[in-house]
Amino acid sequence: MTSTIPRTAVLLPGTGSDEVFVRAVFARPLAALGIELLAPAPPPGKALAEGYFAELDRLAAAHGPLLAGGISFGAHLAAEWAVRAPGRCRGLLAALPAWHGAPGPAPAALAATLSADLVARHGVEGALAQAATGSPPWLAAELGRAWRRHGNDLAASLRAAASRPAPSLAALGVLSFPAGIATCVDDPVHPTKVAQEWAGALPRAAVVETTLTALGTDRESLGRATVLAWLRAARG
Repeated sequence: MTSTIPRTAVLLPGTGSDEVFVRAVFARPLAALGIELLAPAPPPGKALAEGYFAELDRLAAAHGPLLAGGISFGAHLAAEWAVRAPGRCRGLLAALPAWHGAPGPAPAALAATLSADLVARHGVEGALAQAATGSPPWLAAELGRAWRRHGNDLAASLRAAASRPAPSLAALGVLSFPAGIATCVDDPVHPTKVAQEWAGALPRAAVVETTLTALGTDRESLGRATVLAWLRAARG
């Protein structure tokens, strides 16, 4: 097993999030396996997807085949890139996939669209004030940092994510490398059913469950669950 573990992982954040959160979730779980984490900053606005694809191409050329993945929309993009260039990917880490195929009425797509509307009407600070209402303090803090960093590009970035199809189940079925999927069973925005459907479509996949409650106090809980699922898929 150790000889087949990739040395480099590239992980992408979810919609409106950033590489700071990715590092908090994944850096130590990956380091425990001797895997270096590379977490690119989000490209601006409408360039979100194509900018990440260009960065994945660049890093694969520099480091060889990658362990690719991400959180929510970041997992979608990593899987889409892997479908495009399967020879450059050695495994998939998919935390909280939100839909497959067209987004349709997926809760995460609707939430991103509503957030973009809030930003367009009230600006980043006004939207943050409304988004923080009823949100757990840890999530409000994460949004406060990441949304301010996106700044004027935030609304366009949110809309780009909300409207982009994820790989279809049929497309996921062509990926032959191990895939680890993590789901939070108390997260209505990223339904566990979607994670299970991804796992059912991928030829070599495992799912590990955790909770948003755990994530609120321990960011690495989501990273550990995803990495553990990948290890189980690799050994299976």
